Amino acid sequence: MTSTNSLSVTWSDAQVSRVAAPLREQVIDALTRAILDNRLTGGQRLVERELMESLGVSRTTIREALRELASRGLITVVPQRGAVVSAPTREEAQDLYEVRAALESLIVERFVERATDDQVAALGEAVARFAEQVSRHEDVFDVLNAKGEFYTVLLDGAGSEVYRELVERLQTRVHVLRATSLSTEGRADETVEELNAIFAAVRRRDALAAASLCAAHIRAAAKTALAHLS
Repeated sequence: MTSTNSLSVTWSDAQVSRVAAPLREQVIDALTRAILDNRLTGGQRLVERELMESLGVSRTTIREALRELASRGLITVVPQRGAVVSAPTREEAQDLYEVRAALESLIVERFVERATDDQVAALGEAVARFAEQVSRHEDVFDVLNAKGEFYTVLLDGAGSEVYRELVERLQTRVHVLRATSLSTEGRADETVEELNAIFAAVRRRDALAAASLCAAHIRAAAKTALAHLS
């Protein structure tokens, strides 16, 4: 009898192609989308054999992909169980969002202080592209990628590799929670308004206002994501 935890019951995907991108990257993308779409849920085991059968790839490719997903914080390797989809507790998620609010506020301040006029203009363009993705009702994966462009420009203008490394680590830890938040009805539209407000303060070169608005944005996202954890 097939277990209810089996991938064949909870998730299946078309076999990946071997032409568009490196095979390992296709597998990583397929698994990431399944996690963000909640087809692979927190605490669920990822059995290598079932993944091989579902995706039509080798055990080596699966193991390479799982190592990458573990480094991004999307899965956790548990003794006696193997790889499972990461599921932060409410307390862990709350702490992660508080750290994000503090760190990203500081990054926005540094952006205002250090960014060139061209970088400020690029930030506005990134916000506009995000708004366009939201208005087109793209799937959450594409919306997250558009939001990622905003952070890329922000970090470039802040001019700190230390900030970049810390943000990347935090983003991967809360990746699923971010997807949950942006998938909630109305939240993506609210995010557009919040990013526009942050950009308006940045354009005025008002570092304190921009930082305060950034912290408020993160805490609004946290409120939505934590409600789902409850």
